Amino acid sequence: MTRDRVVDEPAPGLVRLREAITLSVQNDNSETTPENPADHEIDPGFEQTGIQAKVTDAPAADEKLPPTFAELGVRPEIVSALAENDIVRTFAIQELTLPLALAGEDCIGQARTGTGKTLGFGVPMLQRITPPGERAAATAEGEAADRTKDVPQALVVVPTRELCVQVARDIAAAGKNLGVRVVAIYGGRAYEPQLEALRKGVDIVVGTPGRLLDLAEQRHLVLGRVNALVLDEADEMLDLGFLPDVERILRMLPEQRHTMLFSATMPGPIVQLSRRFLTRPTHIRAEEADQGAIHERTKQHIYRAHAMDKVELLTRVLQAKDRGLTMIFARTKRTVQRVADDLAERGFAVAAVHGDLGQGAREQALRAFRSEKVDVLVATDVAARGIDVSGVTHVVNYQCPEDAKTYIHRIGRTGRAGREGVAVTLVDWDEIPRWKLISDELGLGVDEPAETYSTSDHLFADLEIPAGATGRLPIANRTRAGLDAEYIDTEGDHGGPKRRNDRDAAPETSRPRRNRSRTRTRGGVTVKGEAGPATAASDGRSAPSAGPESNGTDGEGAAKPRRRRRRGSRSRSGGGAETTGDSSNSDAAAS
Repeated sequence: MTRDRVVDEPAPGLVRLREAITLSVQNDNSETTPENPADHEIDPGFEQTGIQAKVTDAPAADEKLPPTFAELGVRPEIVSALAENDIVRTFAIQELTLPLALAGEDCIGQARTGTGKTLGFGVPMLQRITPPGERAAATAEGEAADRTKDVPQALVVVPTRELCVQVARDIAAAGKNLGVRVVAIYGGRAYEPQLEALRKGVDIVVGTPGRLLDLAEQRHLVLGRVNALVLDEADEMLDLGFLPDVERILRMLPEQRHTMLFSATMPGPIVQLSRRFLTRPTHIRAEEADQGAIHERTKQHIYRAHAMDKVELLTRVLQAKDRGLTMIFARTKRTVQRVADDLAERGFAVAAVHGDLGQGAREQALRAFRSEKVDVLVATDVAARGIDVSGVTHVVNYQCPEDAKTYIHRIGRTGRAGREGVAVTLVDWDEIPRWKLISDELGLGVDEPAETYSTSDHLFADLEIPAGATGRLPIANRTRAGLDAEYIDTEGDHGGPKRRNDRDAAPETSRPRRNRSRTRTRGGVTVKGEAGPATAASDGRSAPSAGPESNGTDGEGAAKPRRRRRRGSRSRSGGGAETTGDSSNSDAAAS
């Protein structure tokens, strides 16, 4: 293992305290997996934890194992919690980050997606805070301490809602033996449950910039005692326009704090942010200098496909040999939903994640995918950043990505944590120029993808698809529980349109029809024999007379009419006295 220490020269006008030290290391976790089942044994790192581990790969005779979390000085409570999830040894980014972060030094972590950055900052954060069980049981006045008044000690800022939920879950799992309280704060949900969680006391807050800033400005979220800050996926926050909100949040935090910034790339604005808000940060790159941005274990297949044949071709890909969980990416929300509906109609257990769905439906889809109740997830690029689902073997780009960065993060959902993966990209004829730019930037050498259809022999050979595969999943293979087997929590759901189906909605109670007595008048005089269709005579009752003296009639039997007040009309007589039929007619004509 080699570490190259390079001190970056500060820009003119910047103080020396903001200089950065760059560390790079060769990733030792890229060896191939042994094929012989007899070469599997228990990792000796589990012996220190006392946790029964699953059977893992046996190291080669000359292979140097990476250090365990316990060897790096992590608390036993955290080590045991990680061992329960079969996590004992560190990856390269964790191996370099932990010694510096545990010592309280600011860090900038830069590594490819799927290399364990979450634990790289989560473990030092858990080590730094004081758990509720270790705090004073009484105040200085001798009163019992109220743990519901505890304010956050650590803050993690992430760009997307899905990543917020995932990071909060991972940190809570690592700190469960410490009793650490972790709360996820993000938009698309009602304020009340999140405010209630904050009122009960919290140790770590994981949130998106918009909701964090909103609650902080309303004084529901106290940031004055935060001593550890993490900015995760900082380049994505820059792309989404969150950088101004992040800077406002940073100004609310104490000056004396431990800050870590993690990003896959380091564009100019992120470098400037790190120089302004980090103190002598150590820049850690857990990769070789000439290492590509894509995992070597990910096999990439690029095909030129026609739009009318893509769904048929996709159904063949989903029947490939040894296919596990699969993620399919498209550019637009409509395309995502259409592809999901087409696959569901063909017998596949599929779920969709896109912006037109409420937050409850999006979380339901991700939970069903993680629990393998569905094995196909169709999503827009919002789910491509930072989402870590174990067991994803295939990634399909249903539409060509916009740029090389999007392509990297899409196919980075597979081949994670040292596993192998398959990435299939379908490029339409009009997308060839865009794909050529991606291929040239990443050095893939596939400028002209092979023209491929759902019946092409090379498609079946490349992905080891059974010869008899058709456009529908055989009934014998439909063994997944499906999306409906996963519960959906829509309470306080603010995101997405109201998906009310009038056919499924409960019928409203119809109001009884009102029987109105209607008569036709001209100039305030009732016209006999021209009653409307809704007259009272239709139900067998006599209509009341139009005048107030309906019982009293003149010699000719005609009732004296009452003057009608018409909306917006002006009386020419100027008085409220009753008028004759002729004067009423003149008023009606003038109105």
